[in-house]
Amino acid sequence: MEWHVTDAQSLAIIDAQIGDHVFSPAEYEIVRRVIYATADFEYQSLIRFSERALQAGAAALAARAAIVVDVPMVQTGIAYDVQNTFANPVYCSIEALTRPQPEKTRAAWGIETLAKQYPEGIFIVGQAQTALTALVDLIEAEEIQPALIIATPVGLMDVEDAKKRLQDSLVPNITIDSSKGNAVVAAAIADGLIDLAWQAYGQNRNG
Repeated sequence: MEWHVTDAQSLAIIDAQIGDHVFSPAEYEIVRRVIYATADFEYQSLIRFSERALQAGAAALAARAAIVVDVPMVQTGIAYDVQNTFANPVYCSIEALTRPQPEKTRAAWGIETLAKQYPEGIFIVGQAQTALTALVDLIEAEEIQPALIIATPVGLMDVEDAKKRLQDSLVPNITIDSSKGNAVVAAAIADGLIDLAWQAYGQNRNG
């Protein structure tokens, strides 16, 4: 994202309020992006990074892996950063061309269809818990091996079980350890990761 003076001032306030923390520098950059986007400091204790999640995600971005999102709000939220860095192709499950499936939501069927086309892609689920469940089912069936899954859908029923199954898998993931979450949080995590990856890999592309 483009930073302005007011952004820096807001981030300074976040830094002062959080103080000492246990995050790595890269993880902390993600955490502060989410707090900046939501004005909710509780997220500093809710974001969960699996082992090597950021490294795997950054490498996949640099390799121009496809990015699959569940809803247009996430797609819109990451569009600027993606277009101005690695220019990865971005696909939205809601907009995927699929035949209607009465037993599945549009988001779930769309993300399942796209996952089979891009089994090693980056998946961002910010809203549709059914989409996350569909992805976890495919992972457990060994049909896909995503580079990274960012999962922050709000939910009061099955979403916590799906996130626990994801955390138990070998797939790198970033999740919210709570029923709260939304597409704004998912986009903030993704934008932070894209900027970090560009700092690590971007110079080689411009050189």
